[in-house]
Amino acid sequence: MRIGLARVDGALRSFVVDGDTAVLLEAGAPTPDDVVRDPSARARAEALVGGGERRSLEDLELVAPLQRFNRDVLCTGWNYWDHFYESAGRREGQDPAAAPEHPTFFTRGPLSVTGPHDVIPIDPALSEQVDYEAELAIVIGRGGRSIPEEHALEHIAGALIANDVSQRDLQRAHGGQWLKGKSIDATMPIGPWLTTWDEAQAMLPLEIALELNGVTMQSASTADMAFALPRIIAELSRGMTLQPGDLIITGTPSGIGNARTPRVFLADGDVVVTRIAGLGELRNTVQTADLTGYDPA
Repeated sequence: MRIGLARVDGALRSFVVDGDTAVLLEAGAPTPDDVVRDPSARARAEALVGGGERRSLEDLELVAPLQRFNRDVLCTGWNYWDHFYESAGRREGQDPAAAPEHPTFFTRGPLSVTGPHDVIPIDPALSEQVDYEAELAIVIGRGGRSIPEEHALEHIAGALIANDVSQRDLQRAHGGQWLKGKSIDATMPIGPWLTTWDEAQAMLPLEIALELNGVTMQSASTADMAFALPRIIAELSRGMTLQPGDLIITGTPSGIGNARTPRVFLADGDVVVTRIAGLGELRNTVQTADLTGYDPA
């Protein structure tokens, strides 16, 4: 099942993808957030598909399929060896002595999440080194602590695409850690919908790619991960309870702008397309915005 959210006549409506068509579900139908948290919600949504209105996906205003977050987005760093080695010497103050023996974890704020077609805002007064990172995202559906690797995949509710947009200079400016450089408002597109894990798992490994203005910058397979999904879930959950609805992004392959010569950073008007075969694509335009002006909200 592929279930998403769209804004229709000013209100959010769930839809189910059927080929190239979206089937709009009635108001009050289960959302992707409901489906990952409640095993019965999927059946209720599927029961509504037959009577739903069909719309072209191209005509819908898609929004981020997940709207409720238990906590920060849980992130995995350096999870493709080619990306780890391409960045050697360019991680000022962050270079480990050797390749990590365990997954590297950090978080980014949930307000950084935005929709699959939304603009990616940049503000030169805040950061002059805004980078892209194509990633597979997974959502926990069954909670647990110290989950064994052999049972880890049983805890996934679904998968989607994320672009882990990063402000490299902010990472270095605040102690060499990632939180600040990854948590700028509305800078991580996700979507375009949630693919339930039974469907996504059947397609593994997944091909992942990112294009910048029509040029392929990243291309890899999730089979190239340094630490596979079961290992990520097992180590992340060790002594730390994962909850239904937790969003985990699983690392980016090589080809990031910061590792290129010369370096490539996002600029006003750029079009970024992030694809994972079978899961859809994100298509976002970069736009200059005021991110440093005082907002008392």
